[in-house]
Amino acid sequence: MKRNELKWALTILIILVLAYTLPYTVFTDVTKWYGSFLVWTVLALITIIINYFLTKDWGK
Repeated sequence: MKRNELKWALTILIILVLAYTLPYTVFTDVTKWYGSFLVWTVLALITIIINYFLTKDWGK
């Protein structure tokens, strides 16, 4: 694994941990369901963008 790929993989791992911990720690007082849903949507979009940059040069 290249150093660049390792950096992106660790970033995705941090996003995954945040997706599990933020709704149960920081947003415990938010009573609406869309509080967690918004966080998960933003983190998913960031992960999709990272995956795009990781895979855009695979065919070359």
